[in-house]
Amino acid sequence: MSAGPQIASDLRWFKSSYSGGNTTECLECAYAAHGTLIRDSKWRGGPVARTGVEAWCRFVDAIRRGSLSEDPTGPQ
Repeated sequence: MSAGPQIASDLRWFKSSYSGGNTTECLECAYAAHGTLIRDSKWRGGPVARTGVEAWCRFVDAIRRGSLSEDPTGPQ
């Protein structure tokens, strides 16, 4: 995954349906030709992380399976 400069504004950015109602902790994603772009919804002109198609699919699959821990130190 790499950070890049500001991305074109014609992309369709979306937020997770699990985003908090007060929008204090939210990322936005957009699908691009060669992967997915991720940015902070409160800093739309800031850096954008890019991830490839396979990595994004593995990440989403892990979330769906519940195999990601909310604890940043990992499962206990």
